[in-house]
Amino acid sequence: MKRLVLLTLPVLAALSGCERLGIDDPVKVAAAKEAEAKAIGSACRHAVRAIEDCYVLNPKAQKAAIYAGWREMDEYMRENKLEGVAPVVPRPSTAKPPPPAADADADAQADAQPEAQADAPADKARH
Repeated sequence: MKRLVLLTLPVLAALSGCERLGIDDPVKVAAAKEAEAKAIGSACRHAVRAIEDCYVLNPKAQKAAIYAGWREMDEYMRENKLEGVAPVVPRPSTAKPPPPAADADADAQADAQPEAQADAPADKARH
């Protein structure tokens, strides 16, 4: 029994220093992600962005935490009669732009068609 205790004590002592080894604590990681999402929500409210725009701009952040931060900043701004700051980044559009490769192919086809049409009348005039 003493051997078991003597063997487990060094193991427990070594594991208590896991933070120094760079092993992340899941509780701390979750708290950091929540705090970051709350900060994002607060920043969105200060930038006079709708909560939906904030969700679209930050898809990886936790929506509940974004909302909590947005709501806290809204209350703070109302209590202190603060105005929001106009955002520099434009609002996200609902329509997705076409992929760049499709644009290049369409332009190449459009360029090729007038050349073919220009060659056709010249051939008829020669015959």
